[in-house]
Amino acid sequence: MKVILFGATGMVGQGVLRECLLDPQVETVLAVGRSSTGQQHPKLREVVHADLNGLTPIQDHLRGFDACFFCLGVSSAGMGEDEYRRVTYDLTVAVAHTLSQLNSGMTFIYVSGAGTDTTERGRSMWARVKGQTENALLRLPFKAAFMFRPGVIRPMHGIRSKTGSYRALYLVMSPIVLLLSAVAPNSITTTEKMGRAMIHAARNGAPKVHLGTRDINALAR
Repeated sequence: MKVILFGATGMVGQGVLRECLLDPQVETVLAVGRSSTGQQHPKLREVVHADLNGLTPIQDHLRGFDACFFCLGVSSAGMGEDEYRRVTYDLTVAVAHTLSQLNSGMTFIYVSGAGTDTTERGRSMWARVKGQTENALLRLPFKAAFMFRPGVIRPMHGIRSKTGSYRALYLVMSPIVLLLSAVAPNSITTTEKMGRAMIHAARNGAPKVHLGTRDINALAR
């Protein structure tokens, strides 16, 4: 299986990249982003491209892939709806549209979030925009598309968020997260399970289109 990965330098993307490189059935991983991962591996290729809204200059690199794992995203904190939509809906759908034209048999997996509103009419701005994004992705002509909706994600194997506030939050919440992992394992997933579940869904499919934390953990087994 050949995989394109967007967001490989983020917390989730780092975990997904790790699992792809470890999985013997993943032949190639192409990491596309505004900055390099800084990693070297025989299976890893990278394309650094400043404008992810415009993939035409690099589209020859994007052909012949079986799956795209889209882990790129930002927090809505401090952002207005128009700005958040530009970096969430507009960017994601532009990338997905291009990939759907270049790879007719592709499976597209999008990291969304718990509480996403696919009615597009709720009060929560981020949930509406995520819902609009999910709905648009499901209308594109992919072989299959799956929306991953994790809640709390525990970083593993030394992986850290690039965002300072997130790193501080994970540090403070670490004891609680570990406790929840023990007493309520399906309320939390990990970066490792996210990667393994994406690989499973791309290779074998999934029982439904919208996958919450319990579903993600089940696929990762």
